[in-house]
Amino acid sequence: MHTELPSGEDYISDLPQSIIETILTKLPLRDAVRTSILSNKWRYKWATLTQLEFDDKCVSCNHDRALAEVNLVTFITRFLFLHDGPIHRFSLSTGYLQGSPDVDQWLLFLSRKDVKELVLELGDGEWFRAPSCLFACKKLVRLELVRCELDPPLSFKGFLNLKHLNLQQVLIAPDAVENLISCCPLLESLTLSYFDSLELTIHAPNLKYLILEGEFKDICLENTPMLVAISVAMYMTDMTDDIAEHFGQSSSCNFDKFLGGVPSLEKLSGHIYFTKYMSVGNTLGKTQITYKRLKVIELYQVSFEDMKEVTVVLRLILNAPNLQELQISGSSNPSPATETPDLDFWEKECPCDCAFKRLKIVKMTDVSGVPHEMGFIEFLLGNSPVLEIMSITPSVYVTEGRVNMLIELLRLKRASAEAEIIFVQDQV
Repeated sequence: MHTELPSGEDYISDLPQSIIETILTKLPLRDAVRTSILSNKWRYKWATLTQLEFDDKCVSCNHDRALAEVNLVTFITRFLFLHDGPIHRFSLSTGYLQGSPDVDQWLLFLSRKDVKELVLELGDGEWFRAPSCLFACKKLVRLELVRCELDPPLSFKGFLNLKHLNLQQVLIAPDAVENLISCCPLLESLTLSYFDSLELTIHAPNLKYLILEGEFKDICLENTPMLVAISVAMYMTDMTDDIAEHFGQSSSCNFDKFLGGVPSLEKLSGHIYFTKYMSVGNTLGKTQITYKRLKVIELYQVSFEDMKEVTVVLRLILNAPNLQELQISGSSNPSPATETPDLDFWEKECPCDCAFKRLKIVKMTDVSGVPHEMGFIEFLLGNSPVLEIMSITPSVYVTEGRVNMLIELLRLKRASAEAEIIFVQDQV
């Protein structure tokens, strides 16, 4: 039996304000404002929204870029002028705007509204120079900036409530970025992308998640005991540079500087040139700490013809007793070895009682079949008693020796009776 609702009743308007805001938040801001024509009750419902997401969809699609910029500035300015109440999140992602006095005025307005989350991603032209009022947003919990210049004033004492910091293509002095990080005592998540020639020391006692991507000269984690996940990609714009010279060769060990104080680490992802960087000053042996919580290691573009890089890989996995998943990609186009490989390396350097007691999944990609790469695979198969899957994907440069590689793999001794070797051919 169906109950008919009385005609003319407005049930939506009588919903609690929190539910109405949830409904409006699901709409683009332009459509949320349009709900003002529904009735007198709805005229200013949009004006109390606390989550504001501005983008190019806030204005009609227009091939006249200058007109679109004017319309977007007008829309945002009027919206903020009529807004009533707190603003918890302000996000602006646009290709129309770059730097303008209007953006500065918006940020000044937000600094007085105790905004908690601020995201700015402006156009691809001239970089936006953040005004000093940005640093007056004392209540910030999340700050994401893309393509801007950042110059903290001398009076800046830090964002005491900030937990998430994401800086991409940001121009900032090296000492300023270090000071910014250390002046955020509650910082839990840090992303630095597309930085050039930066030597970085991080002091962040509550940091849990770290993403670094750029042309870093050196990285030192001095006070990061809570880190659980790290992802690093290190670029080199001048490919003729000597590796050790590029990464600031010194008497210290990069491995210890970077991973010597992260006892809580659970996942490590090292992308391009990471193992190269870690190999500077490194020797095989015990680390300063044992990574008891480290369960997943991903290493990309590892050169198995460089024994210093191989040593980095070994030092990591030998000091991670609870490792469950290991993923390694080799150099896609390995260069000829400069020295005759020491084929007795695995017997001489690796402990005979070594066992990866929790390692279940190993994925090897871009495998070229060089001696130490095959020796590494044999080492893993022979010392992983609970291994379930060993996935091997040969390099695209290996065309004639794939059958021989597969035959050699199938002959290798396995410590786990359940271990399955999966040989992945090219995807068509």
